[in-house]
Amino acid sequence: MVGTLTRKLSKRFDDEIRFFKGWMDGPKAVGSIVPTSAVTSRRMASVIDTTSGLPVLELGPGTGVVTKAILERGVSPNKLVCVEYSDDFVSHVRRLFPGVNVIQGDAFDLDSTLGPLADQTFDCVVSGIPLLNFPMPERIALIEDLLGRIPAGRPVVQITYGPRSPVAPGRGNYVVEKLDFVVRNIPPAHLWLYRRPI
Repeated sequence: MVGTLTRKLSKRFDDEIRFFKGWMDGPKAVGSIVPTSAVTSRRMASVIDTTSGLPVLELGPGTGVVTKAILERGVSPNKLVCVEYSDDFVSHVRRLFPGVNVIQGDAFDLDSTLGPLADQTFDCVVSGIPLLNFPMPERIALIEDLLGRIPAGRPVVQITYGPRSPVAPGRGNYVVEKLDFVVRNIPPAHLWLYRRPI
């Protein structure tokens, strides 16, 4: 029991060091200095419809905490596509989850990044991209692009650390809904949903 607890704490510490290093190397590409909590990750993964038969798109998996929650939700590794910008995080997530399709590239240029999967329809999008680090027009364009890759009514779930939606409502063909405010996260996390109006 003590050995198991020690291994879990050691892994968590390793993840936090890796995440902090990623933040130091590229603060614009990493939204926090510590990984998303397991509680927040599970809440983000809860929007997935595992009966849809469609793959899930994850943006910015970082150290793979949310990736793990997505797989625990019941998504098969071969039904998960992760897009990550950082070399180190890509290698780490590929090592942790060998059956997951981890693609290195820019989420703001998904047609190029996804390549042969550019026309794929996904069940939903789970995003850890630090949107507050980017200008509002880029955030809006990203959400519009993502909503074009999922069925009408299905969500893009986005984590942020500010109290307002990182993508302004009323600026495009989408509706904004607050999913949750998770205190058990460092810093406390706000989760937002974006959908096409039906």
